[in-house]
Amino acid sequence: MTLGTRLIACLDVDGGRVVKGVKFKDLRDAGDPVSAAAAYEAQGADEIVILDVSATEQARATALDTVAAVRAVLSIPLTVGGGVRSVENARVLLTRGADRVAINTAAVASPDLITEIANEFGVQCTVVAIDAAQSSTGWNVMTNAGTRNTGIDAVQWARDAESKGAGELLLTSFDNDGTRRGYDTDLLAVVSAAVTIPVIASGGAGSPEDLAPAVDAGAAAVLVASLLHDGDNTVGDLKDAMRRSQIVVRT
Repeated sequence: MTLGTRLIACLDVDGGRVVKGVKFKDLRDAGDPVSAAAAYEAQGADEIVILDVSATEQARATALDTVAAVRAVLSIPLTVGGGVRSVENARVLLTRGADRVAINTAAVASPDLITEIANEFGVQCTVVAIDAAQSSTGWNVMTNAGTRNTGIDAVQWARDAESKGAGELLLTSFDNDGTRRGYDTDLLAVVSAAVTIPVIASGGAGSPEDLAPAVDAGAAAVLVASLLHDGDNTVGDLKDAMRRSQIVVRT
């Protein structure tokens, strides 16, 4: 019996507000995170992800007040990332209401951090976020909110992250992020085939019909932002579209 594909609503947060951009730039205001989280849960979202998009670049921890306020209105799982650089950072987020923590830049800089967090809180709590940009040979890992191309092969990094203790990968196509032209299914297929842990598809969903191809490519969950923030669709609309494509979703 399958649990079904998860639909995850993503809240990129900056300065206490939901923001959305294209390829991590030109951020625009997209509303209040607490109101958005409550609305998406009411519509049937399976999980919420909060990513503090400026925490790493500003060398600060995640905005804890926002995390606590969102947690107060949620009963579904909450993953939080942005500015997580230590086990202690992760611990604080968990005490404020996160169920999982996502790490990206700090994990690339110090892969053993993945192991340390997994050992302390469990692999089920440890999400490694991978922002991947196309290169001449495949995809490279981007860090520092998409401002630094590390030259690291994203597929190999996915394998390494799993071996270090990641329980899940949040895989974002840097090239498709915010473009609404669909997920990078080629990227999803090669990364999903390279690991045994769940892969969350992120970056580029532009219509309800974009979700099923991501699942067919190997994604265990689909993450959406603009599709919901712009008010054109509800979570129910997106799940109905997946059902029409014979994708089993959670109810």
